Amino acid sequence: MRIALVAHDRKKDDMVALATEFAPLLKQHTLMATGTTGGRLQNEVGLTVERLLSGPLGGDLQIGARLSVGEVDAVIFLRDPMTAQPHEPDINALVRACDVHNVPCATNIATARMLLGEVGRR
Repeated sequence: MRIALVAHDRKKDDMVALATEFAPLLKQHTLMATGTTGGRLQNEVGLTVERLLSGPLGGDLQIGARLSVGEVDAVIFLRDPMTAQPHEPDINALVRACDVHNVPCATNIATARMLLGEVGRR
């Protein structure tokens, strides 16, 4: 599967922990991530990740574009609901694209674990 991984600044530690927990599974799939998140996943977890632009610089839109042409099978987007994001329209567009194209999208740790558990059963 092609899995996109995105995390807001205050959720990056959670993403690293989640990826560490599921590293054997994630290593079996094609991963893409926004800039800083991807760098941390490479450096701290040892995953092979295609790094796109940072979210505020268009990374969320890059993932959305790929998703809309069938190049993304699942999205894990650990959002920080308590902090205003300068690129909120891009975030909403990515989540909306998941809904439009029927792509699973986990936005918190609980749903991410459920999604990755399902990926592991396939």
